[in-house]
Amino acid sequence: MNVITRLYRGENHFDFVKISRTTMKVSIAGVIVSILLMIFLQFNLSIDFTGGVIVTAPNVNGATVEEIRVDLRDVGQGDARVQVSHDGLDDSQPSTVTVQTEAINDPAGQDALVAAVAEAAGADVNEANLSAVGPTFGDEVTRAAIKALVVFLIAVAFFITWRFEWKMAVAALAALFHDLIITGGLYALIGFVVTPATVIAVLTILGYSLYDTVVVYERVKENERRLHTQTTFSAIVNLSMNQVLMRSINTSFTSLIPVGSLLLVGVLAIGGETLKEFALALFIGIGVGTYSSIFIAPPILARWKESEPEWERQRRRAERGGESAVVTQTDIAESAATSDVPLAVARPPKQRRKRR
Repeated sequence: MNVITRLYRGENHFDFVKISRTTMKVSIAGVIVSILLMIFLQFNLSIDFTGGVIVTAPNVNGATVEEIRVDLRDVGQGDARVQVSHDGLDDSQPSTVTVQTEAINDPAGQDALVAAVAEAAGADVNEANLSAVGPTFGDEVTRAAIKALVVFLIAVAFFITWRFEWKMAVAALAALFHDLIITGGLYALIGFVVTPATVIAVLTILGYSLYDTVVVYERVKENERRLHTQTTFSAIVNLSMNQVLMRSINTSFTSLIPVGSLLLVGVLAIGGETLKEFALALFIGIGVGTYSSIFIAPPILARWKESEPEWERQRRRAERGGESAVVTQTDIAESAATSDVPLAVARPPKQRRKRR
C-alpha cells in the first residue's frame, strides 16, 4: 500500500506531537523575528493609510520607471513611487503610469506633478487623473479592522468553548495570532504594500485557519470519547491528525490553486493592483494557516491536556506498558477483534475506598 493510499485511509503513523517539539521552536523563532521586523522595518503602507496624491496617465511613449523619475525630479518628486502596469491582456494597448507621492496641499504643485507625469508618458494633460487621499480614510479602515478582529476573536473563543472546551479555544487563538504575526512579518520583510484589500484578506484567512483547526478538534473529541481509557491524549491527537491530514492537504491545495491563479493573473496579465494585493495576502495566509492548524493548535492542546492529572496517569501507564505514541485505525480494529484488552490500559485505576 503506497503513501497516498494510506493518507486517504488515515492509516499513517506520523507522530505530530513529537515533531512539534521542533516545529514549535521554529514557530516561536519565526514569531519573534516577525515582531522585530514589524518594529524596525515597519510596513509599506499604501496611500490609503498615509495620505497623499496619486496621478495616473496612459503610457503612450512606453516610458520606463527610470525615465519617468527623471521628469519627476524636475518638480521635486524624485522619491515618488512609480509603477508601470498593463490594464488588459492586449499588449498593443498602452500601459498605465501610476505615480504616488506624499500629500501636496499646493494646487500649483499638484498641477506641476500632473504635467510632469503627462510629459514623461507622452500623454495629454487632460488624460492624466489626479486623486488626493487623506490619512483619515486609512485610520477609519484600521479602526474598523481592529474592531472586527476583536469581535471575531471573542466570538471564536466563546464558540469553541461552548462546542468543545476552553483549552481548545486558547490553542486555536494561539494559532490565529501565529498566523497574523507571521503574515505581518513577511509583509514587513519583503516590503509588500499594505492596502485596505490586504486588511480584508487577512481577516478572511483567519476564518480559513479556524475552519481547519475546528475540523481537527471535531475528530479529536470523537476519538477521545472512543479511546478515553485506552491510550494517551497525544496518541488520540496523532490519530485524529492522521485521519484528517489528507482532507487538510486537499482543502489547502484546492484553495491555493485559484488564489495562485488570481495572483498570476493580477501580476502578469491584467496588472490590477487591488487583485494582486488581495490574492497575495490570501496566498500567504492560507499557507501559514494550514501549517498552524497542523503543527500549532493540536500539539499545544495535546501537551496541555496531558498535564491534567487524569491524562498524566494515563500517559504513565502507557509508558510502563510500552505503548506507542501513534495509534492508527488498523490498530484499533485489530485490538478490538483479537483481545478484550484495549490498546494501552484496559481499565481505569480503581478508586480506593477511604478507611473509616
